[in-house]
Amino acid sequence: MLKLLGAILILLSATLFGFYQAQQFARRPKQIADLVRSLQRLETEMVYAMTPLPQALQQLAHTCPAPVSLLFRYAAEELKHAAGRTVQHIWGEAIAIHWKHTALKTGEQDIARQLGTTLGLSDSNDQVKHIRLAIHQLEGELDTAVEERKRYESMWRSLGLLMGALIVILMY
Repeated sequence: MLKLLGAILILLSATLFGFYQAQQFARRPKQIADLVRSLQRLETEMVYAMTPLPQALQQLAHTCPAPVSLLFRYAAEELKHAAGRTVQHIWGEAIAIHWKHTALKTGEQDIARQLGTTLGLSDSNDQVKHIRLAIHQLEGELDTAVEERKRYESMWRSLGLLMGALIVILMY
């Protein structure tokens, strides 16, 4: 009886691990799309509303879904009392602290860091060019993420179940 319970627990945990990995592949395209939409809103705020950067980031934090909104919220709050820190430094801190809560990979992180190096340094027209470049690069990453999702999502679901079954078989 105890052996059967152990086998069920192993099978269940391996299956859940497979579903978790599949969910990561499903979350990544959504979060990239959220980041793209947020950057498009930031561009709109900068060009048409002429909103200062801390207020624009705060508005993005309210409209963007979590966990991407955590980046904007942290940056907006820290910019309010920057104490001599640059936007680049604060944006880097936001990425370092909150990136682990996302399903995004290093490619998207590099794009976000690169964007952070230009925010707040020049006029709004130059910043908009950098935002558009980041959006274009993220759209390329989005295409890759969608392809990976199609390829690997169902594979991880099956692989989790099969690995659990293999472990159970090897135990008996």
